[in-house]
Amino acid sequence: MERGKMAEAESLETAAEHERILREIESTDTACIGPTLRSVYDGEEHGRFMEKLETRIRNHDREIEKMCNFHYQGFVDSITELLKVRGEAQKLKNQVTDTNRKLQHEGKELVIAMEELKQCRLQQRNISATVDKLMLCLPVLEMYSKLRDQMKTKRHYPALKTLEHLEHTYLPQVSHYRFCKVMVDNIPKLREEIKDVSMSDLKDFLESIRKHSDKIGETAMKQAQQQRNLDNIILQQPRIGSKRKFKKDAYTIFDTEIESTSPKSEQDSGILDVEDEEDDEEVPGAQDLVDFSPVYRCLHIYSVLGARETFENYYRKQRRKQARLVLQPPSNMHETLDGYRKYFNQIVGFFVVEDHILHTTQGLVNRAYIDELWEMALSKTIAALRTHSSYCSDPNLVLDLKNLIVLFADTLQVYGFPVNQLFDMLLEIRDQYSETLLKKWAGIFRNILDSDNYSPIPVTSEEMYKKVVGQFPFQDTELEKQPFPKKFPFSEFVPKVYNQIKEFIYACLKFSEDLHLSSTEVDDMIRKSTNLLLTRTLSNSLQNVIKRKNIGLTELVQIIINTTHLEKSCKYLEEFITNITNVLPETVHTTKLYGTTTFKDARHAAEEEIYTNLNQKIDQFLQLADYDWMTGDLGNKASDYLVDLIAFLRSTFAVFTHLPGKVAQTACMSACKHLATSLMQLLLEAEVRQLTLGALQQFNLDVRECEQFARSGPVPGFQEDTLQLAFIDLRQLLDLFIQWDWSTYLADYGQPNCKYLRVNPVTALTLLEKMKDTSRKNNMFAQFRKNERDKQKLIDTVAKQLRGLVSSHHS
Repeated sequence: MERGKMAEAESLETAAEHERILREIESTDTACIGPTLRSVYDGEEHGRFMEKLETRIRNHDREIEKMCNFHYQGFVDSITELLKVRGEAQKLKNQVTDTNRKLQHEGKELVIAMEELKQCRLQQRNISATVDKLMLCLPVLEMYSKLRDQMKTKRHYPALKTLEHLEHTYLPQVSHYRFCKVMVDNIPKLREEIKDVSMSDLKDFLESIRKHSDKIGETAMKQAQQQRNLDNIILQQPRIGSKRKFKKDAYTIFDTEIESTSPKSEQDSGILDVEDEEDDEEVPGAQDLVDFSPVYRCLHIYSVLGARETFENYYRKQRRKQARLVLQPPSNMHETLDGYRKYFNQIVGFFVVEDHILHTTQGLVNRAYIDELWEMALSKTIAALRTHSSYCSDPNLVLDLKNLIVLFADTLQVYGFPVNQLFDMLLEIRDQYSETLLKKWAGIFRNILDSDNYSPIPVTSEEMYKKVVGQFPFQDTELEKQPFPKKFPFSEFVPKVYNQIKEFIYACLKFSEDLHLSSTEVDDMIRKSTNLLLTRTLSNSLQNVIKRKNIGLTELVQIIINTTHLEKSCKYLEEFITNITNVLPETVHTTKLYGTTTFKDARHAAEEEIYTNLNQKIDQFLQLADYDWMTGDLGNKASDYLVDLIAFLRSTFAVFTHLPGKVAQTACMSACKHLATSLMQLLLEAEVRQLTLGALQQFNLDVRECEQFARSGPVPGFQEDTLQLAFIDLRQLLDLFIQWDWSTYLADYGQPNCKYLRVNPVTALTLLEKMKDTSRKNNMFAQFRKNERDKQKLIDTVAKQLRGLVSSHHS
């Protein structure tokens, strides 16, 4: 039952669904009927649906048939009318066809004209579009053409600016064109080309300033010299106006327009041509000679390209290399001043350029970099100057070098470089300068001393007298009162030496100029150098003259007189130094001149040489002595050699009248003592083995001649018989033997007031032995004579007693 109900319900649902599908088929467009039919076939009741569909079709056919039957008469009428209309339509068609044919025939030219108009309108539209596109492209092409022209004329910085505008402003507007793509591809290449060309210009600039550094430095040093001369003029004249600056303001003299279109400014890569000015024209500024535009252009170009750091590193590296080349002195620099000048010019030129770059660019070089270069330059320059100046032996060259170094230091100081070390080094060179001066003056003194005649200066007129007094500070009222002709006590070398000492002081003063030293330091330097001149150079020259082998007593006497006057002139030298340095000698730490010591030492050496020379002359005369020690004849006059010796001594001591009294007395006493000692040695020498009383008598005559000379007072100032005491030993010895007063000698020996106090028993024994041997040899038959035997016995007895005295003396 239930199953039947369910089947019935399902059939009802199926019937309703089929009904719905049929309604959709009836109402739906045939193009969209597919999904509806698909739903039929998706189900299982399509057979029943087909049945219903057939039933519905039959129903509609019946309705159509009914409707046709109802409207059939109207349909027939309509067909009839339609057939009538067809005929009219055929007529109308023929008329239209004919009209169309006529129209086509008549409008053929118009169609052709319209086609031509169409083509013109199309061309016009294309031309307009082309013009619009060309208007966009022309600025690009113009900028590119401008870029190529700028590249061709080497205006690289404007070219770089043009390239920037082209890349960022113009090319983006026409980027879809193929030629723009080519341009875009070329832009990096153009940038590199600009970089390379600007770097090439920079290299040319660096090479140019390297070659012309000496010219730049020379100009800067000339300008510094002009400024210093101007300062000196201002110091010497009243200050009317303010002092002119040496360093020019703000470097406007060499600022160039980077984007200038001038071919000269673009192509110039270094040194501008400057005609040689006359001496009276103003020297151009050192930087006026240099066109720095290549550096500025290259710096701007690399900055724009984002490679500024690369450019800075390259520039500094290259300049460091150039600095090392500039600071390398030539091997023969010390030979001429021009060698030093060129060396300094190159250094000054280098740092003038760097200083200008420092002040006209932002960061290309900085103060630390400049200071580093200057420290290196300063150390290398000082080392080079120390080395090369040590080879210099000409004081004039050293002085010129000093002036050049001062100018070099002053020039660089103007540009802000510290130069204290250079002035410190000049103090070292000052010592070397002093040494070269001392060597030069040693030659001058040697020539003066060698050419001097060592004779008092004769003057025959007041003019000659004043000339000598003007050269040497000498005052003598007695000499002034004497009539002409008259003589100065000193020889020509005194005023010459005095003036040369003053010239030496002037030479020392010249070196101290412009060294920024105080007057006290200058005074101390001059005094120390002058002391070296006096105590070493002049002293050695005098000593060499004094020690010469062929020096005569007259020359030695004149040297003593000359040194005495030079010693007195030392106070005038002190005053001379005080006047030129304005430092009073009473100032604390003022060095005193040692001239008095020098001349005293020279005088003492001359005195000693006089004593030695006199003794040598005496020895030469004594070598002429020819005693016959075995003679038995009694002579009645002194030996010829001794007479000549005494005559020589008299004439020599007569020359000593201008010597200080003590010197003459010492020389006379020394000569007499040496003569007495030499005569004693002559009597006692071992070669004289035997002598006779007659020979002793002759010797006694010679001694008496010497004593007579001593009593005659050859040199004033001796008291009574003081000079005779030089011969007292000989006198007592000869008296003892000639008087044969042995009993007195032996009896009084050892007593302070004995008659033969100066007779040494050894000397007496030696001489007695010589006489004893002679007596034995010459008296073969003496043993047969009683007197001779007694005399021989007495000699033996005396000799024995003398030996006893000698033995007791030694014990």
